[in-house]
Amino acid sequence: MTVALPAAPAAQSASPWVQRWARLAPAGCDALDVACGSGRHTRWLHEAGYRVHAVDRDAGAVASLQAWLAARAPGAEARIRCHDIEQQPWPFAGHALGLIVVTHYLWRPLLPTLTAALAPGGALIYETFTLAQAGIGKPSNPDFLLRPGELLDVAASAGLHVVAYEDGYLPDASPQLGRGRFIQRIAAVNARYGDMSGSGIGEPPRHPLL
Repeated sequence: MTVALPAAPAAQSASPWVQRWARLAPAGCDALDVACGSGRHTRWLHEAGYRVHAVDRDAGAVASLQAWLAARAPGAEARIRCHDIEQQPWPFAGHALGLIVVTHYLWRPLLPTLTAALAPGGALIYETFTLAQAGIGKPSNPDFLLRPGELLDVAASAGLHVVAYEDGYLPDASPQLGRGRFIQRIAAVNARYGDMSGSGIGEPPRHPLL
């Protein structure tokens, strides 16, 4: 089952990658925006009909996002948490998530936790900078830059089905930066196809490439 995704307001434009592939997740499922910052994806996913959760360590950003969500869905703001996911325990332990969105953020020790948090049929949408980015500017710390094929390795380790993957240069320069970005991104689903070498495997899940 898929969900129709509305366009985001220009000032809070969600990543085109997220906009394209979030529909892999079940309609109306619990969706988590990791390291949400100002909440461009939290806001967009809420408007798309997901039961949205978000986490960030920036108290000011979280408070602003909580106020925004409270005005639209009273009580839902409690699902927006101010929490340091690098220094404190994972705040969503035991909570199976239908969609996890991560953009412009990398904390490698967290990757197994994220994939383990996906509900059956849930989707991981991930997009961030690669090592090549250091050649044109910031971020430049290799601790926070993806190695070649790293997201594919993450998906393979977790047994996720990769629906889409890209690794390259986006020449979408902003007036502030004056340059593009080196990006790696993946859309993967927690779905099992069974023994594809045998017969009678049943109807496989369909993940439209639209």
